[in-house]
Amino acid sequence: MDLRQLSDAIESVSSRYAASLGIERDDIWYVLKLQEEVGELTQAFLTRTGRSRTRGRTPAEIEAGFREELADVLCHVLLLARHHGVDLEAEIDRKWLNR
Repeated sequence: MDLRQLSDAIESVSSRYAASLGIERDDIWYVLKLQEEVGELTQAFLTRTGRSRTRGRTPAEIEAGFREELADVLCHVLLLARHHGVDLEAEIDRKWLNR
């Protein structure tokens, strides 16, 4: 699956979620939601590296939580890019791969 297909699939899930909760996904929502997810990733990282309490979770649960938060951040980056019409594949190719 390429980024565009992945973005389409994630948009479908996100739009259904927003509709079911009555959330307006405007410019501010996309940025703040990404920030929220980065914060959750930071917390998961701190727990994973022993810099925060485990809250009774097992090492396997902590590792799974870290992986889930990485996925959430990626999904919200894709949603933000899509909302603003940014072709991330083209930008990655231009900035990272064609040097």
